[in-house]
Amino acid sequence: MKELTKIEEILLITIWKLGDEAYGYKIRHQVKRIIKKDFTYGNLYSALSQLSKKKYVTKRPGETVPSRRGKIRIYYKVSSAGREALKAALKMKQTLWDGVTRYALEVDGR
Repeated sequence: MKELTKIEEILLITIWKLGDEAYGYKIRHQVKRIIKKDFTYGNLYSALSQLSKKKYVTKRPGETVPSRRGKIRIYYKVSSAGREALKAALKMKQTLWDGVTRYALEVDGR
């Protein structure tokens, strides 16, 4: 399994947290809030496409939305492969940070 990029990890966690409400606008809004900078729809859909190709997310069509000029809203869900990728990312981070106390970064020295 290939290591997740930071944005892939953020997107997967966001989609998982949003549950049944994980569609473009809401995903983008949450990601912008997390990363504290603009995250364009182009960047979003490019990253979602990659996650779909890697089979880390599944897509399903939703309802037609009048504000989208009749376009169908697409919903995303983290797949079992996506959950495994997140578990691996978490395990790697825990291993990396093991032994570093939360106060260690406040002290000069290393």
